[in-house]
Amino acid sequence: MKIIKVTKDTNIRQTLSEVLDRTENPNPEIEKSVADILHNVSVKGDEALAYYTKGFDRATVKELKVSEEEIQEAIEIVGEEFMEILREAYANVYSFHEAQLEQSWMREFRKGVMLGQRITPIGRVGLYVPGGTAAYPSTVIMTAVPAVVAGVKSIAMVTPPSQDGKANPSVLAAASICGITEIYKVGGAQAIAALTYGTKTIQPVNKIVGPGNIYVATAKRQVFGLVGIDMIAGPSEIGILADAGANPKHIAADLLSQAEHDPRAACILVTTSEDLAKKVQMEVFMQVKQLERLSIAEEALANYGLIFVVRSKKMAIEWMNEIAPEHLEILFENPEEYLDEVENAGSIFLGEYTPEPLGDYFAGPNHTLPTSGTAKFSSPLGVYDYTKRSGILRYDRDAFIEVADKVGTFAVREGLTGHKQAIEVRKE
Repeated sequence: MKIIKVTKDTNIRQTLSEVLDRTENPNPEIEKSVADILHNVSVKGDEALAYYTKGFDRATVKELKVSEEEIQEAIEIVGEEFMEILREAYANVYSFHEAQLEQSWMREFRKGVMLGQRITPIGRVGLYVPGGTAAYPSTVIMTAVPAVVAGVKSIAMVTPPSQDGKANPSVLAAASICGITEIYKVGGAQAIAALTYGTKTIQPVNKIVGPGNIYVATAKRQVFGLVGIDMIAGPSEIGILADAGANPKHIAADLLSQAEHDPRAACILVTTSEDLAKKVQMEVFMQVKQLERLSIAEEALANYGLIFVVRSKKMAIEWMNEIAPEHLEILFENPEEYLDEVENAGSIFLGEYTPEPLGDYFAGPNHTLPTSGTAKFSSPLGVYDYTKRSGILRYDRDAFIEVADKVGTFAVREGLTGHKQAIEVRKE
């Protein structure tokens, strides 16, 4: 990991753009390939899904929809111990998201004027869950639970099959815990196409959520507008704020927990202690050798492993707000004291015994988070992503007459005489 000493003259934005630029220009080949897949699925439906599943996943799937027997078999394979862990994780995530529920409301703003807001769940959503050799049952829980809490009545899940034509058992087990029974063995851009356009087997949805590879992300971006999407997730990242009292062994382990995700994962420490920076650097060097995904972690650390040494905690927070990390750990003494100063972060972990993996799997807050600095303007996946808001208005005649001329004047200013006419006919 590279150590950078920050002086009072160091320009935050310029320095970060130089050492932390992970932007990727659109790949014309991928864009065209995805566009072709979307078109073919929209025209040929299930036939195209079978073709792409055979080509990309090396799998022949006789029945796209997962049967109840396959779900029961998966539950037996994962075992009761893991099922119990899934149940507890589900309960934690459900309790957290239940607190996000918005209520419809309507009240009298002034005499004769009733205004309000109606909250309704989206009718049908599609969950994309990576599968095959890299399966994430945690993604099932994090995408499904807020939809369930929101009251979405129709939920379809898609996940790529393994070469044996079956869905990953851990993914199916998690889906059973969440009450998801409409599951299809299809992945990649073709799955996004099926959820968008529908096929003979898969009915179209109103919104698609969930992470995936570059083809999935590109497909989601291309179909946005036909359906809603949650976000375009980039490479993972972690930012850690620490002072001299923090444990370098813990910090190194937490940085590596993100480095093993992706060669482009960013692992950033901002500290007020040069001594701690050097100790963390050494710990990372030693601990990385223990990882199974060693080559991935080493590439991430070489390109995006950074330690900034700053003069004060105030400056440290200023730098971290500019980074706007997906995951932020605050390892200052009494970390709660600094919470109000944090402006940009996807999820915030306070104190030595709240490492990032708690949020990935178990604690309750969602792990589908804004990346690549988008925490400056967006939020984690939540119940609010599965609901819609409608404004409600009701005026009685007296309240209408009171404002009619003002509304008519507004309409004339905008050159919309039809708007004014809709007001005038009610004055007669």
